[in-house]
Amino acid sequence: MYAIIATGGKQNKVAEGDIIRVEKLGAEDGAEVTFDDVIAVQNDSELLFGDAVKNAAVKATVVKTAKAKKVVVYRYKRKSGYHKKNGHRQPYTEVKIDSINA
Repeated sequence: MYAIIATGGKQNKVAEGDIIRVEKLGAEDGAEVTFDDVIAVQNDSELLFGDAVKNAAVKATVVKTAKAKKVVVYRYKRKSGYHKKNGHRQPYTEVKIDSINA
């Protein structure tokens, strides 16, 4: 059984027991979160979507909140002496999928 959920502007395919990274949620480590924006659920060889999954939810537990590896942004314009170096670390939340309720 798996579900497709939308969170942080992205869609993720999840199954029970999966550990996924999503955009930063404002939850503490160990807290339980619920994803209500379920796009589709596949169970027992049938795919449910639309009105069939409007009451579906995916429950997960927050494993940790951290920052990803640094991405270096380097801007350069030739012949003018313009150089600019920036770094960015995107925060994320790692969650473990506990149950899919369809």
